[in-house]
Amino acid sequence: MAPLIWERLGDVPLYVEPFAGSLAVLLARPHAPQVETITDADGLIANVWRAIAADPEAVARYADDIVAEVDLHARHAWLVRVRAELTEKLLADPAYYDARAAGWWVWGASCWIGSGWCSGRGPWQVEDGHLRRSTGPGVGRQIPHLGDAGMGVHALGVGRQIPHLGNAGRGVHALGARTQGIWAWMAALAARLRRVRICCGDWTRIMGPSPTINGGITGVLLDPPYRHAERAAGLYAHDQDVWDEVRAWAGAHGDDARYRIALCGYSDSPAAMMPAGWTWHRWKTGGGYGSQATGRGRENARREVIWYSPHCLHPLASLPLFRAAASG
Repeated sequence: MAPLIWERLGDVPLYVEPFAGSLAVLLARPHAPQVETITDADGLIANVWRAIAADPEAVARYADDIVAEVDLHARHAWLVRVRAELTEKLLADPAYYDARAAGWWVWGASCWIGSGWCSGRGPWQVEDGHLRRSTGPGVGRQIPHLGDAGMGVHALGVGRQIPHLGNAGRGVHALGARTQGIWAWMAALAARLRRVRICCGDWTRIMGPSPTINGGITGVLLDPPYRHAERAAGLYAHDQDVWDEVRAWAGAHGDDARYRIALCGYSDSPAAMMPAGWTWHRWKTGGGYGSQATGRGRENARREVIWYSPHCLHPLASLPLFRAAASG
């Protein structure tokens, strides 16, 4: 959907992405980058982008490794243990980053099956150098569960799964390159992030006038965690139910001509979700392991909607893709 989102936002002088995640939309920008600001509440994710921007070779060195199940679980548990301290250091020192944590996060994400990588939930913890079941916060130890009932998510920690063993699951090599390509990929990411302002914390921290409309027309991508009632809770390390709060912000600012806002979410009746003047586009996500089951994941794949504020551009409004989707 990223190319279509950029058609609606246009070549804005400022761009804000307050739920950064993988930065899929920012990295797909077809225009020359201008002033861009991102944030993520998860220090592990914020550290990935800061470390890649500062030292791509070091991140590549730690990300370039074989796929080994024992390493996957050990590094997963380590990443969850250091998350809080890492986040504090990122907030205290604008130049701080941990290349090892960044590289291991990228490596693990490329080996992991389904959702839940570093989500911080499970019943096991490291004690005296061993992974043992615990009654307190710990890590999960499980193979992937593709049904809708969920298994092994009982306390703070991480999930334990086998690495992805399919044709595409060869660690970071699944990016389409061999070892040399991984280093080149990280260098290219560092170059792309050169002017991106990378923050860590609550989404509202970068939504004031200073990072946005004080500098001109601002494109805003709002892709927050969806409502708990509409999906499995606990998919994220900071899994607050903020979608309605984000929707309220979008609705309150949509009439301001200085904003072009795209809001992502689930809805069976999208026309009733946003104020008059907003348009919307329903789309079907291509997959993920949840859509292979018969439960909520497959059903939600058909409920994806992107709403656009009144001052977004309409270059594709006449195409069949939008005819049935646009309201007004």
